[in-house]
Amino acid sequence: MVLPLNTRVYDIQISGIRQFSDQVGVIPGIIPLTLGAPNFPTPLHIKEAAKQAIDNNITNYTPNAGFLSTREAAARYFAKKYDLVYDPKTEIVITVGATEAIDLALKTVLNPGDDVLVPDPLYPGYEAPIHLAGANMVVMDTTTTAFKVTPALLDAYVTPTTKALILAYPCNPTGVTYTKEEAIILAAKIKELGIYLIADEIYSELTYGEPHYSLANEIREQTIVLNGLSKSHAMTGWRIGVIMASAPIVEHVLKIHQVTATCATSISQMAAEEAFNNGFNDSVEMRDAYRERRDYLQPLLEQMAFDVIAPDGAFYFFVKLPDYVTESSYQFALDFATEYKIALIPGDSFSQKGDRYLRISYAASMADLIVAMERLAKKMKSYKERKYFKARFKLQ
Repeated sequence: MVLPLNTRVYDIQISGIRQFSDQVGVIPGIIPLTLGAPNFPTPLHIKEAAKQAIDNNITNYTPNAGFLSTREAAARYFAKKYDLVYDPKTEIVITVGATEAIDLALKTVLNPGDDVLVPDPLYPGYEAPIHLAGANMVVMDTTTTAFKVTPALLDAYVTPTTKALILAYPCNPTGVTYTKEEAIILAAKIKELGIYLIADEIYSELTYGEPHYSLANEIREQTIVLNGLSKSHAMTGWRIGVIMASAPIVEHVLKIHQVTATCATSISQMAAEEAFNNGFNDSVEMRDAYRERRDYLQPLLEQMAFDVIAPDGAFYFFVKLPDYVTESSYQFALDFATEYKIALIPGDSFSQKGDRYLRISYAASMADLIVAMERLAKKMKSYKERKYFKARFKLQ
């Protein structure tokens, strides 16, 4: 018999991404285009720094906020990259991945009954910590605004109980981000509303147009910036995140981090310090490869009549199924995985309207993407015998 638990834990679920990935991952020969894991190795100089840390016995507890030298390296890195200026002694914490940073930010800001605005589609990792804090997640439909939050959209959803907005840019699952002009306009509205911005910028180095522009440059005192090295330096398993905010906020973030994780791993911090100090351009080769993959996929998806909004960053497409596909995205993805051995994530893992969408990760090799598109083309071609399909697309 299990004694009573926190009633809120019964309301949360394992991520739909993980559930579906695990479900189809047992299929022999499956090619996964599911998780957001770069297919590149961690750069060699970073791995060597970690080995040296082990050899030098840097294997004990670190200060709760992280080694000061690691925080100083992070401060220099983000100042040079994005003009973000934070005091490494009082305004930066090294976290156990950006996932812990999300949890810390929400626990620090939220009281029971507060409302948190999140764009839909959204990364599913935000929902559980909001719920466990006793707050309410208010979902804003962005399917009619090209997956972007606008000032008008905020006006439509904000209420007197709104405490914060979570904004991921570039976005998982859509790949959409904001131009500098859009960011400045949006920041002005957030400032006017007087709410916190939790800025999830983990994909900030993977942009294909304008360089990333952080809203923290406009509304520093209202913003908690979340970043890390998982996507930019192919370090998902090293679990290094960074949380940056004004000192009065970080003071309380650190108290929660102390009892949650004590500190990020000492060896990973030494690897991160090397990445911050000497890996300023490590992401360029990866970003260029992702751009090439995006440019390969987009015209093929459009030819198959998927509704495509071109991603400006990250490494995902969030595409709407053609009208001639009548089944849900879950059933489509399950059938596709079973019959063609390609795994895509159904959109309902990210959106209340997701039953018509799929997320396709192109953080996979070009060879796998070529095979995936060939098989997807065959899958879509199988619909051509349906009268509606033939009439609309004039197939012979």
